[in-house]
Order: sequence, then C-alpha cells, then structure tokens
Amino acid sequence: MKKRQNQGVKAYYTDHFVLPLPTGHRFPMEKYRLLRDLVACHPEIELIEPAAATDEDLLRAHDAAYIEAITQGKLTDAQIREIGFPWSEAMVERSRRSAGATIAACLAAIKEGVSVNLAGGTHHAYADKGSGFCVFNDAAVAARYVQAMSPTRVAVIDLDVHQGNGTAAILGRDSSCFTLSLHGEKNFPFRKEDSHLDIGLPDGCGDKDYLKILQQALIELERRFTPELIIYLAGADPHEGDRLGRLKLTMQGMEQRDRLVLGLAKELLCPIAIAMAGGYGRDIKTTVDVHHQTIQLALQYHQQIQPKVSQ
Repeated sequence: MKKRQNQGVKAYYTDHFVLPLPTGHRFPMEKYRLLRDLVACHPEIELIEPAAATDEDLLRAHDAAYIEAITQGKLTDAQIREIGFPWSEAMVERSRRSAGATIAACLAAIKEGVSVNLAGGTHHAYADKGSGFCVFNDAAVAARYVQAMSPTRVAVIDLDVHQGNGTAAILGRDSSCFTLSLHGEKNFPFRKEDSHLDIGLPDGCGDKDYLKILQQALIELERRFTPELIIYLAGADPHEGDRLGRLKLTMQGMEQRDRLVLGLAKELLCPIAIAMAGGYGRDIKTTVDVHHQTIQLALQYHQQIQPKVSQ
C-alpha cells in the first residue's frame, strides 16, 4: 500500500445546500444536518465542504441530454415524479455537491485509507434518468472519476435496503467494477437490475441471517474480484426501526455489518470511501444514530490502519 498521510478522517458535508421540499414530504432531509452536528463533536474528524461535480464529471456516468434537462429545469412532469423531488436550482446544486462529496471521499480514501460522505448513496439514478430521491448516481460518477485518473478496479458494496438498480445499470456489466447489492427482495425498486452479485432478502430478515449472508457475499466478491477501491453504501434502512426497510437488524447487527465491510478493506489493504445512503426511521434520531455509528467505526478503523498505511 502506498504511503499515506497520518491525518484524521475527512468527512464531506452538503447539508447546508438546502433542497426545499413541500410540507409533509417524506424524505428526511433534516437527518444530514443532525448527523453533521454529531460528527462535529469528534476532533479527529475533519469536516469539509466538497466542490460540486462538474458536467465533465457527470458525463462519465450520465447522458448529456439528462444532465442538460436537470441543469436547465427541462424535466417532464413524469421525470419529476419519478425522482420524487420538485425541481429547483437548489436541487441541482445539492445533487452536484453530493456527487462531488463522494468523488472527494474516494480521493481522500486513496491517500489516507478511509473517508466519508455524510450524504450520498444515490443509487437509483440511471445514466438517463433519476429515480427514488436520486438525481445523479454519486458512486458511479466517483468510480468513473477515479478510473479516468488511473486504471482502478472499483467495488461498490451497496448495503442500503433497496437494490442499487441505477448503479447496476451503469456499472453492472463493466469488468473493471464489481457491484454487490444486498437488499430486501420485495422492496423498492420492484424491477431489479443485474448487479455483478445480487442477493435479495426476505421481509423480517434479522441479524443472524443477514450477517451470515453478507459474510458469504463478501467472500464471493473477494473470490471473483480484487478491488483497488471500495465504495461502501452504508444505508441505515436495514435497521428494525426503519419505516420503509422491512428488515429487522438491531443496532448491534448494523455495527457488525459495518465491521465486516471494514474488515474486508483491512484484509485487502484497500481504500474505502463510505456514503450514508438511505434511512427513514420512524424516529429520525434513530436513523442519525445508525449513521453516526458507521462514522465512529470508520474513525476506529482509520486509527487501526495508520501503522500500515504509513509504511
């Protein structure tokens, strides 16, 4: 592993780019600000505002006509409904910043071992359309950005409760990438795409079964692919308190989930960039606590790997 700087974990935030939503909208936009407030209590974490993804960045994963429609507010009513957000200039800016945050997290992880986007995980966005509260696909954009710098084998480990259909459609047939999605089989999206490895879980799946299946999936990933960068979508929505998730993982189960993924990165000496992805807890504090736990584990991981990454 290349020599890296011995610094704290870099965490990229975009919550101050506010996306105006109608009263009663079900997307928990406030969770990002609440999460940053908790993260700010850790002096070992450096909070950074990311640059916005440029058209050049986005074009590596998205169609030019779609980027133009988003940027200029030329979406049809049907396209707006599928995204689930009303169009505004603020929506465009926030979406570009979120993609830029995952790009920045990947670059920081390559230098320092691990980094975090406090938002991101917009895995329902396709090359030519948005969907499910996702405008631009930050993981695909970031993977393509890194690969444009240098040939890099990128694994996207998607543990949001919903299948990463947009990521699969963009990267799922690319041999330089490996897309793994572990998701609720009967949950949104109801039309799944083909990832390199898809595992659908039954409603009510709890800690024991989930962790056993995940461990096997990571073994299979390692058997079939040798990543040089991992992008980890650490969704909070498999948690038992999520109103849309339909799985039954406890806080302890979510912790073990994250430890398994970080353990793979450690075993492979592979940089890992983490995006928060989904979370729709009945109590927003629970969702924020799940995300915060992931970031605390990333911080512990960073401290553990420093002797290795500085060699």
